[in-house]
Order: sequence, then C-alpha cells, then structure tokens
Amino acid sequence: MGKRLYSTLIPYAMLVALLLAPAAHATNNDGRGLYGATDDKVVTNWGLALIIFFPLFVFTMSMIQRKLEKRKEARNAAHSSQTGDAHWRGGW
Repeated sequence: MGKRLYSTLIPYAMLVALLLAPAAHATNNDGRGLYGATDDKVVTNWGLALIIFFPLFVFTMSMIQRKLEKRKEARNAAHSSQTGDAHWRGGW
C-alpha cells in the first residue's frame, strides 16, 4: 500500500512544483514578491503574528490531546469493568 501511495504522490508533487515555479521565479520588479513591498512594519507584524500563533497552537493541541486522553481512559475503565472477573460481576 505504501509503495502505491508514493508512486502516485510523487508525480503529483512534481507537477505542483512545476506549476508553482513561475510564481517563485524572481522577476525584475524591485524585489517585490507576491505580497508586495516588504518593509520593516510588515516583517515586524509577521514576527509578532508568529510569536502569538505558536503558543496558541501548542495550547490548543495540548487541550485536544488532554480531552482525547480522558476519553480513552474512560473507555478503558468502562471496558475493564465489563470484562472483570465473573466472581465480582455476579450471576451464576
């Protein structure tokens, strides 16, 4: 399965790279990229956005993982109580 996935994924990745290559090619437009003129304010704002984004991302992913771990523990506790020793479950 993995070999088949790579054999289809690699040609598509190469096609995307070839299609995006002209956009990455530097032309003579005074160093402006796709965004436009990049001055100190733009760089500072992007840096501030990254400083804010990464801690929020880590916090959000940690909370999601915590929620999933609690669900797993509850599921394991319910399963272990159902499959316990017959002597403690009661019945014949």
